[in-house]
This record gives sequence, structure tokens and C-alpha cells, in this order.
Amino acid sequence: MTKRTYSFKLALSEADRADYFRLRQAIFCDEQQLFEPHDRDDLDTVAYPIVAIAHQPDQPDQVVGVVRIYETQPRLWYGGRLGVHPEFRRVGRIGKGLIQKAVTTANTWGCDRFLATVQLQNVRFFTRLHWQSLEQLDIVGRPHHLMEADLAFYPPTDQPRPALPNRQVA
Repeated sequence: MTKRTYSFKLALSEADRADYFRLRQAIFCDEQQLFEPHDRDDLDTVAYPIVAIAHQPDQPDQVVGVVRIYETQPRLWYGGRLGVHPEFRRVGRIGKGLIQKAVTTANTWGCDRFLATVQLQNVRFFTRLHWQSLEQLDIVGRPHHLMEADLAFYPPTDQPRPALPNRQVA
């Protein structure tokens, strides 16, 4: 049996961005019911979308995870809308791979601090990945933590910073 592999990349093509937004909609609107009718916001015009892709022989590639990164002021980056397709959550490496790709990419592009608001049930997972909680927050009626990545564990790569593609925000 051939094993499935995964890759993590910026979602720059129209097809990848469509799959990225489709999975976000499924996770944050349909499943978690955090937003309606969609979860798109103004940050999507300045955020870089990142996807996890599942590769398996004789099957089309599938976007199975999403996250976005954005710079709110020089050298201060945030990650958000981290989600994994329900059928792939037990794989164990998709969320970790998305976080790795997000933080190392921002670090490559000049990040001094990388923050994220993390749902309460995911705080322990982030802590194991060298993040620390800065404060507790309530976002859309749900408990979250503002967390910061230890950049020493997310070294820069050679990922070039592309121009942001034009995107419509609904």
C-alpha cells in the first residue's frame, strides 16, 4: 500500500485559493458555526493563505488544511484561521506542518514576533510546539488565548515573498 504524503505551501493559484476558502467555510461556518454566512474579512486582502495538500497515487491532490498569515505592523505577524479537514485530524502532522510553514515563512520575511489567537482546546497543542500563552480572550463568544511563537524553533527558510494576489472579500 502506498502511503499518503503531505506538502505545505502558499496558496497562490486560483484553484488553491478556492479550495482554501472552501475548507475554511466548512470548518469555521458549517462545522464550528463561528461565523455566518462566511468567515471572510478585511484581513483576507492582506493575508497570505497557506494550505496543506494530501498527495496519494491515483487520486487527485486534496487541500486538507488551511492557515493565513499577515503583518499588522512592521515585523509583527499573526497567524489565523488554522483548520484541518475533519477526516485528516487524526493524522497528527497537518496542524503542526501548517504552523511550521506559517511561522517559518513569516520569520523569513522579517518577523520579530508571531502571534495567534488560539481556541482553548488547542492551547496545549500549541504549547508543545514552543508557543506561550500571553492572555486569555473571548472571541465570538468562545474562550481563546493570545499566544506567541518562540521564533528560535522556527528558523527562516528561503521562501520568497510574493505579491499578494487580488482577492474579492465577500
